[in-house]
Amino acid sequence: MAASSLPLVTVVTPSYNQGRFIRATIESVLSQGYPNLEYIIMDGASTDETAEVAAEYAERLTFISEKDRGQSHAINKGFAMARGEFVAWLNSDDIFLPGAVERAVAALREHPEAGAVYGDGYQIDIDGNVISKFAVTQKFDLWKLLYLSDYILQQTVFFRRSVFDTVGWVDEGLHYGMDWDILMRIGLECSIVYIPADMGAIREYATAKTAAGGTKRVHELVAIMRRHTGHPFPPGAIAYGLPTYEKLWNQRIETLFPASMNRVKRKLQSYVARVAYRIVGQTLRYSQGLFSDGWASTRARFVFPPARARNLELTVHLPGWAPIERQTITFRAGGKVFARESFERGEFTIPVALPRRLWSKPVHVTVDAEKFFRTPASYDGRRDPRKLCYLLKDIGYAKPRRGPFG
Repeated sequence: MAASSLPLVTVVTPSYNQGRFIRATIESVLSQGYPNLEYIIMDGASTDETAEVAAEYAERLTFISEKDRGQSHAINKGFAMARGEFVAWLNSDDIFLPGAVERAVAALREHPEAGAVYGDGYQIDIDGNVISKFAVTQKFDLWKLLYLSDYILQQTVFFRRSVFDTVGWVDEGLHYGMDWDILMRIGLECSIVYIPADMGAIREYATAKTAAGGTKRVHELVAIMRRHTGHPFPPGAIAYGLPTYEKLWNQRIETLFPASMNRVKRKLQSYVARVAYRIVGQTLRYSQGLFSDGWASTRARFVFPPARARNLELTVHLPGWAPIERQTITFRAGGKVFARESFERGEFTIPVALPRRLWSKPVHVTVDAEKFFRTPASYDGRRDPRKLCYLLKDIGYAKPRRGPFG
């Protein structure tokens, strides 16, 4: 396909003194093979070898080096310059994986209602070796994004350029969670689409911003969640806060106990770590009421962008072996019941009419189930403590919405 018939994609790299890594970043962008690509590096007046490395690619990218007000400001300056219909930013120590741009373009063209798309990826070490899969990526779930965790790998995200006309630019007051914040703002306006393919990698090392953020990072992330949910203590505060404070508490224990009490000290530190991570695990697993294997508990929570359809539609399944013959579920928004449905064993797609009061704003819905069961002990003798009510195959607006961004 001729380059002129493909949408222009602009990639922006904010950079400051990352000369050690920036060649790999540049190569990962320019080797994409996508023929209609604009690449802009917004450098904050680096004093290392960044400019020399970028100069080797001068004919294939735009390099601007000047003082800025930080990473978010650099991203916004680059996006303001961007000519592309689709845009992305890639930090100067991270990389795209082969085919990322092509996959993103295909998904954005296939889903004109989407403001952004994202995919799977990896964590790599300081030398570029794969540490592990970025394991938390999942199909888009707005409730989880708002209240619990940022499961989207920023290095795989591509935006429709016009979405910023609706939600605004990257928040320049944020240092650690600007990517999470902009995804929340987009998700509250339109759909975000998951691409089940490897598209990017984040470099993890001791001095990387995310790893070194400490309590400042936690406070900023909690403030972001509060801003978008109105909840004073969202479950994500536990998910992000406890691992950080567990480290601080155990560092304090290390200084309080003398060497003669090392055995007691280690036991106490181990106990603190176990309790903290048990609470985090339970928060991640139970707070939404929807489990990773598709089972819903007695109360499941969902959020949808403003309605462009008048019905929600959910597909549920009650297996024949389940000890529940008939299930009843109740839908609430703002504490008020607006629908109640019942279904028997089998699989059913159920339309649920939304009240008019919910048409023009993000829709926060809880789904309460009347009956539940627990499974018997598994093969290793451990009992599954979950309250299981029905399998949720899908939930969303009943009809595809026309894209609000052209």
